[in-house]
Amino acid sequence: MTEYSGSGDPKRSLELLWGVREKPKRGPKPRLTAEEIVRAAIGLADAEGLDAVSMRRIADELGVSPMSIYTYVPGKAELIDVMVDRAFGELTPPEGETWRARLEHIARGGWALFHRHPWMLQITTVRPPMGPNLLAKYEYELRAVDGLGLTDLEMDSVVALVTGFAESAARVSVNAAEAERRSGMSDEQWWESVAPVLDTLVDEADYPLGTRVGTAAGQEYNAAVAPRRAFEFGLARVLDGIEVLVSSR
Repeated sequence: MTEYSGSGDPKRSLELLWGVREKPKRGPKPRLTAEEIVRAAIGLADAEGLDAVSMRRIADELGVSPMSIYTYVPGKAELIDVMVDRAFGELTPPEGETWRARLEHIARGGWALFHRHPWMLQITTVRPPMGPNLLAKYEYELRAVDGLGLTDLEMDSVVALVTGFAESAARVSVNAAEAERRSGMSDEQWWESVAPVLDTLVDEADYPLGTRVGTAAGQEYNAAVAPRRAFEFGLARVLDGIEVLVSSR
């Protein structure tokens, strides 16, 4: 199921993202913190997917009543915003003396992040959670292409292109792994079951290019798709295209 960041109470989400807390009241010391709840939610999502994240499941993980979770987090929508921001906090600023090396660092960091936290691919971030980690991420991504003669809008577009490509490529890779997990069948096993039937239904002479290229690719990849190879090839082509833009300056 797809979730949408920014779909909760904006004020409560921002307070959670930036660690704003009410003044302490008299009484027993709180048993939990919002950060403990966020960490438990991320752990559940990593292990079982985003659908497994509920206030009841988090409460069970932390050994408290479900209602006590709402003392710290108003609902799942606001919790998702914080989960996304905290995950982005794992990324590191780009390294490298050249803009190309810095953008490559950004793309590879995103690819790895989505593989560590596949649940992030279930969240549409057209309204991104404006937390400290996401804002820091955007700042250092822009620094990767600062000083190249690009306009501000071009800088924003270059960053969006690279990060969007990394997310799209990771989605294919994660989905391929999930298909194998759910079916219990490797790509090679799937093809071995499909090929004999396909041979009886399709005349290869009707699809000469598809047959030739598909056979070469299948023999090389030993699968219908090769996500890592596609990522490497695509990243190089994306950077080549950006180089044309930078060189025009």
